[in-house]
Amino acid sequence: MSILTKENIVLGAAPATKEEAIEQTGSILVEKGYVSPGYIEKMKEREALTSTYMGNFVAIPHGTEDSKKEVKHSGISIVQVPEGVDFDGNEVKVLIGIAGKDNEHLEILSQIAIVCSEEENIEKMVSASSPEELLSLFEEIV
Repeated sequence: MSILTKENIVLGAAPATKEEAIEQTGSILVEKGYVSPGYIEKMKEREALTSTYMGNFVAIPHGTEDSKKEVKHSGISIVQVPEGVDFDGNEVKVLIGIAGKDNEHLEILSQIAIVCSEEENIEKMVSASSPEELLSLFEEIV
């Protein structure tokens, strides 16, 4: 099972709140079979503990430490929000949901951090008009 496919990518989303944005990001992971539905609640718990906003218009919602039992396969979902959504005063335009089986989430996070460390890549994610454009940025992970 691929960690990221074009079916895991939603372009042009317009969630009204960060909770809605996290739910949408988690729902993709549920629908595609990476996690059980309880994982979305764990993503919200994680957000309540500490923001998953990473800077550069990017948030990386993921579950709490005790959410491991909810993860069936490692996977990533990407939700592009061109108009932005408020994450406690920070504007987020790209959400990258992560579910890591065993300890794979650390490797996935480090790969995502490398991609997101370049501002040019963030601009490409925000302006992408096809899932394939986003997939090409994350080739190293998939």
